[in-house]
Amino acid sequence: MTTALITGATAGIGAAFARRLAAQGHNLVLVARDTKRLGEQATELHDLHGIEAEVLAADLSTEEGIAAVEKRLGDRTHPVDLLVNNAGFGNKGRYLEVSMADELTMLKVHVEAVLRLTSAVSESMRSRGRGGVINVASVAAFVPRGTYGASKAWVVQFTQGAARDMAGSGVRLMALCPGFVRTEFHQRAGMGTDNIPGWMWLDADKLVAAALADLARGRTVSIPDPRYKALMGVVKLTPRGLLGGVSSRTGRKYGPQ
Repeated sequence: MTTALITGATAGIGAAFARRLAAQGHNLVLVARDTKRLGEQATELHDLHGIEAEVLAADLSTEEGIAAVEKRLGDRTHPVDLLVNNAGFGNKGRYLEVSMADELTMLKVHVEAVLRLTSAVSESMRSRGRGGVINVASVAAFVPRGTYGASKAWVVQFTQGAARDMAGSGVRLMALCPGFVRTEFHQRAGMGTDNIPGWMWLDADKLVAAALADLARGRTVSIPDPRYKALMGVVKLTPRGLLGGVSSRTGRKYGPQ
């Protein structure tokens, strides 16, 4: 049986990955901050699917948290075959309305943790000649819209570059770029969602199924829904100056309330 490590595993997209992978027979290493929720999730998945579910309580906004997950990923006696870097959050407010401390915390989780954890597991995977990494980004990576989008753009660019450098090694890397997903993400950030049209919402379980299929196909970027694929096609054809204005207006309409 193979083992998958998922960060941000107790809710939203991370929990959907855990459910899907457990149902497919993968052992899991579940990473999040809430020890109680981790324990409950591990017990439930073990009882439902008969898999082993290890828990690792870690806060990826801290040095200690990142180092603890790095150590687990580097354990070659119990190797990780799939890493899902899913942990992340949003800050409510525009540029200069969010404190510098909160901006730097976001970069710690979205950039530094992704870089270090991907690097830690890729070394081990390359030596074995197999493995996969899914770095969860966002369609926000493709529009000029604040620190969140900028951090997710880094995730996409880093993942694509690393995938090229690892080509032929047996290790696959992919950036997953969802749109709006019904999770705890917006609630935790204090963002209203009542003004977001129903057609823009994605189901986390369907998203994960599409993402895993894209990884198996060898794609380095996954936009797992035809609606968002079409929107991103329009984005590619829109001049950057115009796109900045559109994304700003859209952010005011559909963003934090």
